Amino acid sequence: MGIAVAIWLGDKRFKAIAPETHSVVAEVAITAVPVGIIGGRIYHVLTSPDAYFGKGGHPLDAFKIWEGGLGIWGAIALGTVAAWWRYRRLAKTVDLVPFAYFMDALAPGVVLAQGIGRFGNWFNHELFGRPLDAPWALEIPVTDRPQGFSEFATFHPTFLYEAIWCALLALLLLRIGRFLRPGQVFALYVFGYCIGRLAIESLRIDSAQLVGGLRINIWVSIFVAIGALTVFLRIPKLRQ
Repeated sequence: MGIAVAIWLGDKRFKAIAPETHSVVAEVAITAVPVGIIGGRIYHVLTSPDAYFGKGGHPLDAFKIWEGGLGIWGAIALGTVAAWWRYRRLAKTVDLVPFAYFMDALAPGVVLAQGIGRFGNWFNHELFGRPLDAPWALEIPVTDRPQGFSEFATFHPTFLYEAIWCALLALLLLRIGRFLRPGQVFALYVFGYCIGRLAIESLRIDSAQLVGGLRINIWVSIFVAIGALTVFLRIPKLRQ
């Protein structure tokens, strides 16, 4: 559902920029979406190696994508590379605007897709946060509670927080995107998502690789946010 929304909204926005083009978003998605899924899986396996290569792990389980486990960082990174490659190929036969316009058109839909995808965590009873006693707390069956938390019944619905954050970020991009330079919308999307992910990741209690006492996704969020903010601030200077 998230992929469908991203393609629909991206196509609508791109046609507003380049009305003479047809089916460009769908053509690029044919390549970028499966490559992005592969990238997400690779990131998940590399950052959770014990589940597949540790004691009791089975390397072939790394291919069981239907059992869950996709890292958004790998999906966006490899998916963007695939989109750039496919877009350049299309540009050889069709007169297209620069790739930055294309990525800006896709950004709101992509972040909406991320928010929609998070509801899969609700169905799987996974990736929730610390124990919480509040009206919006998520009830988790005892069989799905992490080790050491069996006595707690309700937890932070961190995937819901992320879905809400993604929706708000998409609305922000749609609202102010027309005031930004080409490439800045996508950079702002990456930066904004990282900021939200930093706060949400700090609440999660699922097992994760630690570096310097912090979850690896926190470090990734910090470095990617710095990179995205740098690009966002440099773009106006590069286009003067």
